[in-house]
Amino acid sequence: MRDVPPTPRLLGLAGTLPQLACVALLFLGEPEWRDITRMGALIYAALIFTFLGGTWWGIAASAPAAERRQALGWLWLASILPSLLAFAAVLWPLHGMAIEPALVSLGGGLIFALLVDAKLAALAPPWWMQLRVPLSLILGFATLLIAWY
Repeated sequence: MRDVPPTPRLLGLAGTLPQLACVALLFLGEPEWRDITRMGALIYAALIFTFLGGTWWGIAASAPAAERRQALGWLWLASILPSLLAFAAVLWPLHGMAIEPALVSLGGGLIFALLVDAKLAALAPPWWMQLRVPLSLILGFATLLIAWY
C-alpha cells in the first residue's frame, strides 16, 4: 500500500477497526456480549458494503461520457447490488432467522467485490487495487470469522 496516498490509506485501515474490534470482543469478551457484537458486525459489514457500492457509482458517474454510455451499464447495476444485499442481510436476523448466513453473505460479498474493483481499476486512481485488496480481505475474512464463531 505504499503508493496509496496517506489519507485514503489511513482512513481505509481505520475503517477495518470496528470489525476487528468485533472479532476481539467475540474471542476475548464476555459471553453475554456475543449477540450484540455479532449484530454490530453484521450492521457494520452492511454499511461498508453499501459504501463500496457508492464508490462504484461515483466512479461510473465520473467516467468520461463515452465510457459511461458504451461500456459501463454493468457498473451501474453492480453499484446498487451491495445495498440490496446489505438490506436483505440486515433484515434476515431481524425476522428471527440465524445471523450466520447473513454474515457469510456479506463477508463473501466484500471479498468477491474485488472482481468489480479489478474490472473498474482503469477508471479509478492508479493505487485503487493496492487499497482495495487488503481492505476487502481484512473486512471480508473478519466478517466470515465472526459468522464462524
